[in-house]
Amino acid sequence: MRRILFVVLAALVLAALSGCNKEIKPQDRFAQYVDHWNKQEFEEMYEFLSEDAKLAIGKEDFKERYEKVYKDLEIDNLKVTYEPDMEKEYKKEESVSFPFSASMDSAAGKIDFTHDAKLVREETEDEESWFVAWDTTYIFPELGPEDKISYSTIPAKRGDIVDRTGDPLALNGTLYEIGVVPEQMGDQKEQTIKGLSEALGISEDQINKNLNASWVQPSYFVPIKKVSPEDRETLDKVFALKGVLKQDAKGRIYPFGESAAHLIGYVGQITAEELKEREGKGYSSTDIIGKRGLEQVLEERLKGSNGIKIGIKKKDGSEAVLAEKPVENGENIQLTIDVNLQQSLFKELGGKPGTAAAIDPVTGETLALVSSPSFDPNQASLGFTADEWKAIEENKDMPLMNRFKQTYAPGSVMKPLTAAIGLTEGTLSLDETINVKGLQWQKSSSWGGYKVTRVKDPGGPVNFEKAMMYSDNIYFAQEALELGKDRFAAGLKKFAFEEEIPYAFPLEQSQIGSLDSEIKIADSGYGQGEVEMSILHLAMSYTPFINKGSMIKPVLLEGEEKGQVLKEGVMNEEIANTVASTMVKVIQEPGGTGRAAYMNDYPLAGKTGTAELKKSADEKGQENGLFVAYNPQSPKLLIAMMIEGVENSGGSKVVVEKVKNVFEAHKGRF
Repeated sequence: MRRILFVVLAALVLAALSGCNKEIKPQDRFAQYVDHWNKQEFEEMYEFLSEDAKLAIGKEDFKERYEKVYKDLEIDNLKVTYEPDMEKEYKKEESVSFPFSASMDSAAGKIDFTHDAKLVREETEDEESWFVAWDTTYIFPELGPEDKISYSTIPAKRGDIVDRTGDPLALNGTLYEIGVVPEQMGDQKEQTIKGLSEALGISEDQINKNLNASWVQPSYFVPIKKVSPEDRETLDKVFALKGVLKQDAKGRIYPFGESAAHLIGYVGQITAEELKEREGKGYSSTDIIGKRGLEQVLEERLKGSNGIKIGIKKKDGSEAVLAEKPVENGENIQLTIDVNLQQSLFKELGGKPGTAAAIDPVTGETLALVSSPSFDPNQASLGFTADEWKAIEENKDMPLMNRFKQTYAPGSVMKPLTAAIGLTEGTLSLDETINVKGLQWQKSSSWGGYKVTRVKDPGGPVNFEKAMMYSDNIYFAQEALELGKDRFAAGLKKFAFEEEIPYAFPLEQSQIGSLDSEIKIADSGYGQGEVEMSILHLAMSYTPFINKGSMIKPVLLEGEEKGQVLKEGVMNEEIANTVASTMVKVIQEPGGTGRAAYMNDYPLAGKTGTAELKKSADEKGQENGLFVAYNPQSPKLLIAMMIEGVENSGGSKVVVEKVKNVFEAHKGRF
């Protein structure tokens, strides 16, 4: 007897059945049925059912049941096979059984089963044929007529985000689910709904929609909104309302609030658009998802994968498991961030628009990354009220803007870079001086009315050391012109300008901008023009002065290799030491622009900067103050800070003092 594996194609079956006088075999009939099944042609399958089977289930119900089961369980790669004995004749039998196998992928993994298909001989109007005595066991053998298919999800625990010492920056915790029991509102229903609307920032229509849901009974707790246990003001308001209760609920908590909001971000309910974008990636309409910051950037690692169990709930209460996928909790992620330093920098910014980055200039570890002003990520995760959103949108300082991600004109903190390029190219001589009287200078009358302006008249010749100490714009404008467009741009690219720096948090690329005129080249030499840098890139651009001329790669995640060189040989060691020594004098010398950061017991080297933002040379623009500093004797901490709008509050000196405060507060730690 010859047996073959028979996965049937309809065309072959039709060919086999051609010829009016040929007897119809049950093997061929079931082969046709299996072919339709593999193609999920459920209406066609129904035509093969026996009369008794059709009495038990209608055509539309049959089709809808299969479609719903396969859709709900995410059935894919369906393959039904059987091994017919094509030589066997069934002349007298009224019924026959054929064993078959079914294999399919589901949301919970692979489902395989074997079953016996029963076919019965029945007369039709045209001829005698064979029909499938279908019942629910053809869907799954364990499925009885009164049984239910169960699909349960075991939620994955979202991973925590912690700092370098293990302090939690984002974790799962307990929140309060505020809700109402309808029958307990009594005659105060209108007042309760109105009070909840005002306290929780939810429309009365939405609250009524929750209360009128089909599942709600008078004695049921109807959830309205989650609230932080720390939000005593809101809790006091809602608990004063009749019928309002709370239940513990799981939620995301951000212990350090505003100080790390832009870095860590927050989570929120997935939107329909986000769900569509992530189709097939294990998301459902009830999931939370990272909305900003690292919660969004590291979403795939933090989310984990829900466990899924597909089974059959039997009438007696027992359950037969068809497939089970174990839960995979999200990854706990440790950052190189020092949360105490993060808080210190945020506190020093004091809500003023600005940003700061702190790094270990030898290892490249990011110790702090701050943006100000900020927002409460705990409230953002729960959902801002209408009034809160309005206040945020109308705030001219834009608290939602992530300033450490943006780029800004660096101003005079770029002068060490210009100096290093000039020394490398041989256009800058340590002994050479310029002797320009007054505060303004232009190369020639071809510049029209435009002139480079410096802060103070040195009253005599200026060499490189004095130019750094006094932050002389004219000196560095002339140096940039001496370098010329091509050498200057090439030198800046050695500092990783105009390239994407590999980093766990996406940042804007620092730009050289246009150097298509002498004025733009001159201005770019002291950090104006169209040059822009992110605060982290600014901090990293000082690492060659500490690492023998090599620029270190920034690191944000623990586990990444530290101390990697991003740009080797940006300058030689001698030039690095030369520029670094002048930055010591910027702070140590009484006339240095960074003198306000001087401490007897804690040496600092650094550079101040002021970047003026204006549309034309004739107007006075907003000034951003900048300062970069580090301890040259023990370079474990380098801080770069920028504060916007310092023109009326002391210029860059205010930034110098704030950075000094942070170094003082963390003496002995770095």
